[in-house]
Amino acid sequence: MFPISDDNSEVRITPVVTYAIIALNILVYLLLQQINSNVAFDGAFSLVPREVTTGIDLIGTLDVKSASGKIIGEISHFANPISVYFNFLSSMFMHGSVMHIGGNMLFLWIFGDNIENRIGHIRFAIFYVVTGIIAALAHILTDSSSVIPMLGASGAISGVLGGYLLLFPNKQVRAIMFSFMMTTVPAFVALGAWIGLQLLQSYLGTGGGVAYMAHIGGFIAGVALIKVFAIGKNG
Repeated sequence: MFPISDDNSEVRITPVVTYAIIALNILVYLLLQQINSNVAFDGAFSLVPREVTTGIDLIGTLDVKSASGKIIGEISHFANPISVYFNFLSSMFMHGSVMHIGGNMLFLWIFGDNIENRIGHIRFAIFYVVTGIIAALAHILTDSSSVIPMLGASGAISGVLGGYLLLFPNKQVRAIMFSFMMTTVPAFVALGAWIGLQLLQSYLGTGGGVAYMAHIGGFIAGVALIKVFAIGKNG
């Protein structure tokens, strides 16, 4: 089930923060990642668990090992001119492919405006960043010694999905089923199916390079924090 739109009849403001986040992600991808295939930028500003846990900026080519200790590849790291901890923020605005950024920005476009409308521009911006950081920490806790970079807005967007589920469980979401049939279901069905898939794939270990624990951690953070951010805001 792949969401493509939702009910925006309650939205009364222009979701400028949602639009700004989408625009910034696209600009970073096109201008800083894609021009000249900027591998050095990716290597410097993506989030690496071992850098966070040790505080040491990894530089050079390092081996990537499996759980059994077998070398399965190598990856290049580049010097970070700011701080390895800055990458909690920078990595949220970086993506690995057109499909990666396209899927993430579509989900943010669909679900972000409703939450921004409910809690306001500033609170939404803070909510987005905080859930993104918690999502990254959830991923790091599962493999603190990993040298594989993490990048993407998925963790923060998962926080948006968790918040949406709690605030708007019955709001109608239009989605495409696996058979390419269009359907409309309540948000708790669409987003419940989504988080269920993340849990299943995380359990089965069918990651394929996807940081499922970041998705799960971000989603839980969104559910846990959205009512705090919505204090004083009427539905």
